[in-house]
Formats: sequence, structure tokens, C-alpha cells
Amino acid sequence: MLNVLRKIVQEVSVAPDLETVLNLIVRRIQRSMATQVCSVYLFDPSDQRYVLMASEGLNKEAVGSVRLSASEGLVGTVVERAEPINLENAADHPAFKYVESTGEERFSSFLGVPIIHHRDVLGVLVVQQKDIRRFDESEEAFLVTLSAQLAGAIAHAEATGSLGVMGGKDEVVDLRFEGVAGSSGVAIGSATVIAPPADLSSVPDKQAKDVDREIASFQEALKLVRRDIKVVGRSLAQRLRSEEQALFDVYLRMLDDNALAGEVVSRIEQGNWAQGALREVVTEHVRQFSMMDDPYLRERATDIKDLGRRVLAYLQEAAPAVLEFTDETILVADELTPAMLGEVPSEKLVGLVSVNGSSNSHAAILARSMGIPTIMGAVDLPLTRIDGRELILDGYSGRIYVQPGDDLLNAYRDIVRGEQEQAAELEALKDLPAETTDGYVMPLWVNTGLIADVARSLDRGAEGIGLYRTEVPFMIRDFFPSEQDQAQTYRKQIEAFAPRPVTMRTLDIGGDKALPYFPIEEENPFLGWRGIRVTLDHPEIFLVQVRAMLKAGEGYDNLRIMLPMVTSVREVEEANRQIDRAVRELQEEGHAIKRPLVGVMVEVPAAVYQVRRFARRVDFISVGSNDLTQYLLAVDRNNPRVADLYVSYHPAVLKALEYIAREAHKENATVSICGEVASEPGGALLLMAMGYDVLSMNATNLPKVKSAIRSVSRKDADKLLADVMAMDDADRIQKLINERLESLGIALPAKPVIAI
Repeated sequence: MLNVLRKIVQEVSVAPDLETVLNLIVRRIQRSMATQVCSVYLFDPSDQRYVLMASEGLNKEAVGSVRLSASEGLVGTVVERAEPINLENAADHPAFKYVESTGEERFSSFLGVPIIHHRDVLGVLVVQQKDIRRFDESEEAFLVTLSAQLAGAIAHAEATGSLGVMGGKDEVVDLRFEGVAGSSGVAIGSATVIAPPADLSSVPDKQAKDVDREIASFQEALKLVRRDIKVVGRSLAQRLRSEEQALFDVYLRMLDDNALAGEVVSRIEQGNWAQGALREVVTEHVRQFSMMDDPYLRERATDIKDLGRRVLAYLQEAAPAVLEFTDETILVADELTPAMLGEVPSEKLVGLVSVNGSSNSHAAILARSMGIPTIMGAVDLPLTRIDGRELILDGYSGRIYVQPGDDLLNAYRDIVRGEQEQAAELEALKDLPAETTDGYVMPLWVNTGLIADVARSLDRGAEGIGLYRTEVPFMIRDFFPSEQDQAQTYRKQIEAFAPRPVTMRTLDIGGDKALPYFPIEEENPFLGWRGIRVTLDHPEIFLVQVRAMLKAGEGYDNLRIMLPMVTSVREVEEANRQIDRAVRELQEEGHAIKRPLVGVMVEVPAAVYQVRRFARRVDFISVGSNDLTQYLLAVDRNNPRVADLYVSYHPAVLKALEYIAREAHKENATVSICGEVASEPGGALLLMAMGYDVLSMNATNLPKVKSAIRSVSRKDADKLLADVMAMDDADRIQKLINERLESLGIALPAKPVIAI
């Protein structure tokens, strides 16, 4: 059964469309389980019914015509319960419904399992048999396992198929895809898909503007690949057996005009550009070979993929994809990186979509700091089919609409206008303090990482920098920046904000922040070599960075240094020794500097319970609530499958945050927070009531937080905190916060009310 399962999943993963997927599933399951019937019912949102989409064993004319509601028949019962139903005589069950056109009266035993994706029942997988008998546990387990494996593939094939049948890019379909809200706001624009090098699966379809030129580029790439294969074949001739040497001849024959090459040219002539045509042909051949029973032939699928990547690499090198940016560009990628954010002129970039990643990945945090509506973890989005299509990006709900109709467009345009009006109202608060109605002043700082963040932050009234992500300048380079380069970069932040404080976090790489020239390969990077662990193991990196910070702050006296991912007193003491050494060295070199304030970040549970010990050895404590939440809840913040479990208002998180502030103050240390929870009006009020001395957030949300603080009294915030801390459910806490904010007259983000 395991081999059958593996083979079915493999075949489905390379199937070209939904119809092929479903027919393949029912045929393979019926054969492997030796049953008379296997059928698939899928949900049709247009009439809210489950449609018989494929069957092996029932009357063929019933396929596509039989429709059942979620309360009809045994299929409806499986949907309602969202669990398997296993019956030895289906007709005896009270929910049984006889549908004459199917011919299922001939079959007695029934096993139906739900196909569930993201907690939604996409459909029902059914097997039936003439004999009156109950399917055994191993058969039921097989079908349940298979349905779980196939759910994502069916969802993706369903979406891809819907786009594939669109007649043209002007056709209205209102096709909706779900992701995770990464940065709030609404964007309306056209998609530009950016693909990584030599990754066939991410190459988008594009219209060939010059067919002859595309064919010529493809032929040149083929010639170079043929040359490479011949060179490799000759160099290995003495070390390979004759049958192994023959594989190189097979490779060359695959590239003949009568094989892969001819099919690619044909696709180009039909209008697709060379890279997209190559992807289509290679994918089709991989699918065909993967379905073969012969192990040798199945292995040829790997050969074809390898050939395709080789040809694509030369195509991309000779004729790199020219990214076309409209005035309203929504950048779409398989996985967004900080470097990609610089690909699009800032005045044209209105939104970001990442197929992988979550709302708390580094790219999403940077997007929030830039104020760009962003959706992460849109795992079902057919990346290759949407380049150039019109999109609506709803950064509040995490939804993406492809080719929206007029009603949908008008509804979202109204929201965009409302956001612009609200921004204009908040602009008036720029020079006013975040002061409650009863006179309590809450300092508001910002998190930065890009040079562009400086002007944006000052324009929104930031009173300091609570977190400067020094790894960002490292991430957009091909090598470690020198001490001088770093000093110049840091000075721009320090100079622009002087005399306001600037808190610079030492290099925090690892986890979801990788340097291409300093790779860290680990099974679990979030629990591995990252943050202070890396820099203390490489004092040459740490010392150079600290020296650069000290030089940058010379003459301004507003630098603060912050240590990330600290878990022990030993790390704090060692870092302090290194900082003291850097200060002495620069003073001996004639620089007029003094030791800056040094603090630690509380980001892991181990640090929570050592706050007082840390506070005795440093000048301030700063909470990184994003990582702290991740580690407390054991939720990978980059995994969209568990993104809904990552909640800042979880009772355990709130108790930890309150404990940290209380413990730090016992040692008379100032305590700040630079996680995303401080960027939310409700979170900011709770943190103020907990006693945090400084809130640091992305610049985009600073005016909203300031407006919320100016709308309440400290007494109101204290009452909200007391009520929240007495609760034990994150959803109810969120609901209470929203209700309380509304009662206090604090505007919540505008969200569309659209029946779709």
C-alpha cells in the first residue's frame, strides 16, 4: 500500500490539470483496492453543492451532473461530520439517498472519507463494492492517508485549471486564493512574477513578443547544453562502463528536434516565450515518465528535469527575463527575499505576494516597515499562470483575487480611498506626543533596516530607533561588508536621528535570515546556530561590526547596542568583554568615543526567567516578541500551515510579557519591546499598561498607535489589561480588544464586507 500511495501522489504532483488528477485518482484507487467503484465529489462554490467529478464504476453520464448539498446523502454526511463513514450496507443508513443516474443501487458496501484542505472540506473520496461487507481498518487508513496527501494537490490543480481555461486576460472570473495577511492594506494592480535562477517550476507563462528571437535563443541554449554533455561524456569515458556511457547519448537524443526540442519550438510558435514553453514540455514529459511502471523508465523523469534546468540556465543567462513593471505592480514570488524588494522602483510597487513564508518571516516584517500590503503563504496560488493578470490583494484577510469583476473592484477601491483619508487625518498627529488623556506619555520608536526607512520614520514622528536590523545591509550584498562600509551605512541612521537614540542590533543571521555567502545548513535553523551564537563564535565578525557602530556614533552620543538571541549570562559577559575591547582599541587609535548603552533582547523562554540577572549586567532590556511568541508556542512563524496558531494575544505570551516588564523594573532597568505586537493599537495599550518604557514598531503603524494612545486614559488601558489577563482564550481576547477599541472610539482597520 505504501508503494501505491507514493506512486499516486507522485503522479498527481505532475498532472497537468484537475480533470487528469481526478481521473488518475479514481482509476488508481479502484485498481489498487480491488473495488468495483471509486468516485470523487468536489465542492462547487457557485451553487454550494458537491459534484460528482470523476468515477470508475458508476455510470459515466452521471459525472458532472450529480450534485448533492452538504446535508444530502451519505456524501453529505461525510461532509457534515468531516470524518470517514464505513458501512457494510449503505442502503440501510438513514442518510442514504438513491440517485438513479449513478447506477449505485448495485453496490452495497460504502467507504467515504473527506478531502480536507486548510480545514475546509474540498470534497469526498468514495469507494463502493457489491458485496455486503465492511472495509477493514487498513483499507480505511489507506484512503484517509491518501485523501490527506491529495488535498493540497487537488486544491492547486483546481486553481490552476480554473486559470488555465480562461479565454484571455481581460476575462472576469473573481478567482480567490487564500494566504496569510503579512502587511495590512489593500493593493490593486497587475502581477509581475519573479522566478529564481534555473527553477523550472517557477517560470511564468509570458506572451512571446518576437517568436523568431525566442526560437533562436532556445536553439543557442540547446547547442551549449549539447556541448556540455559531450565534454562531460568525454572526460568520464575512461571511468564509465559502456552502458553508463550510453546515457550521454540518450541525453543528446532527447535534445533532438524530433524529441523535446521540437515540442518546445512548437509551443513557442503557439505564443509562449521560450522559458515558459520549456517548462510546459519538460513538465509533461516528467509526468508521463513518472507514471510508468518500469523503474528504469521512471528514472528518466529525473534526467529530463536535469536537462530542462540546464537549458533554462543558459536561456536565463543569454536572455534574462525582463521584468515589466506597471504603475501599480504587485510583485509575486515563490519565496520573497529582502533583495527582491529592491527589484521594483518604489513608486511603482503597490503589493507583495509570496507563495511560501508566513506573516512573521523577515520579508514580511520588512514589507510592513515599508507600508506595502503583503500576503504570505499563498501555497495554492498557481505561480506560473498569473503574470500580467490583474489582482486585488487584501492584506487584512489574506485573500488574493485574480481577474476581479467591476463589483469587487469598486468595493476595494472604496477601501483604498478610506485608507488614504485616514492617513491624511493621522498626518496631523506627527508632531504631537503619544500622550493619554490623563497626561501619561508613551515614547514611540521605530524598527528600521533600510535607508528608505529613515525618512519614512521621521516623517511619521518617530522619537528614536528601537531596533535597527544590521543584517539587512549584509543580506543585499555578495560578501561581508568591510568595517568602513558598515560604518558609513550605520552613520546614516545615527546622523539622521540625532540626538534621538538609535538602537543597533548586532548581526542576527540564521533562522529565516540567511547570507548567501555565509550559508548555515541545519535541520532546524530556528533552534540552531543563530544570533549571538554565530557572532561570538566568530569574534572577527562581531568586533568589526561593533567597531563600525562605535565609529558611526562618534560625535553624536546616541548609539545603543543590542544583543540578539541571548540565552545565558555567559553570552552577555563575553559580549560585554568584546565591546569593551572595541572601545579601548578605538580610543587608543584616537577616536573620541565612549562606551554606549548595551542591552539584551529577550526572545527565548530561557531569557524570560533570567531577566533580572541580565538586567544587572546591561543597561536596558528589549523584548523581541516575534521570536518569543514563536518559541513559547512552538510554532514556526514561517510555516503557513500553522500560521493561525501564532497569536500574539495567547495568554501564555501575555503573561510572559507582563513578567518581563515587572522583573526588569526590579533592577531599575528600562524595558522596551520591538516586536510586531507593539504595532497594533490594542497591543500597544496592553504593553503600556504592563509598564513598558518604550514601544518600537514599524513606521507605517506608528500614527495609528499614537492615535490610539491619545484617545484613552491610562486608567482605560489598565482596565483593558486587567480584563484580558483574566481570560484564557486568544480568540476571545482579540474579540474583547476589538470591542473595547470600538467603544473608546478608536478606528479599526477598514475591512471589506463582500459576499463572495
